[in-house]
Amino acid sequence: MLRLEQVQKAFGGNAVIRGVDLEIGAGEMVCLIGASGSGKSTLLRLMNLLEPVDDGRIWLEGVDISEPGLDPQPIRQRIGIVFQQYNLFPHMTAVENVLLAPRRVRGQSREQARPSAEALFSRFGLADRMEHYPDQLSGGQQQRVAIIRALAMQPQIMLFDEITSALDPELVGEVLDVLRSLRDEGMTMVLATHEMAFAREVADRVCFLDGGRIVEMGPPEQVLGHPREARTRAFLSRVL
Repeated sequence: MLRLEQVQKAFGGNAVIRGVDLEIGAGEMVCLIGASGSGKSTLLRLMNLLEPVDDGRIWLEGVDISEPGLDPQPIRQRIGIVFQQYNLFPHMTAVENVLLAPRRVRGQSREQARPSAEALFSRFGLADRMEHYPDQLSGGQQQRVAIIRALAMQPQIMLFDEITSALDPELVGEVLDVLRSLRDEGMTMVLATHEMAFAREVADRVCFLDGGRIVEMGPPEQVLGHPREARTRAFLSRVL
């Protein structure tokens, strides 16, 4: 469904992504692990066209989406992304935050967009929080609203960038439960995470990044349980 071929990216002469090859199948959940600065976040931003590739190609269902000059907006409707920071507008209620993109980007009226938004709030246990403002919600609730906002655009692929890192430990579980439900429904997902136990539980594949390269990739029981590469073993010895 999504394929990266020899993708490279540098900022100011600093190579951040160095020749990454990666294929994501439909309905697959791939977890990216690695130390801070290993390239996980940049790789997700390249997939969503928030950053242009310097070299290499990114293919979405057989179409080259890394072509220079390509309008990124239609692609971003198909590939949603959720960040560590919720980025909710503080002057809008939760449901107004969610309705904004369908109305502005898809041209839907409030009446057209609201039923599906209400269904998403109900699905993720936030039906009674729709009219609350972000500062009236917990961190876990705000992160779930951010996920709902992305899902309201009906994407084919979802990218998650360390979405539990800013949460208190007791709130992490409720966000991971949302990802489990999406996984069970067959959503195609790529997740940068430090939650190794979660990656072991739900990932189809785990990719260990180091220095902008995928050093090791495979099923979670292999990469996390019996890593073949010395750099993978050294990283896991510090985080497990």
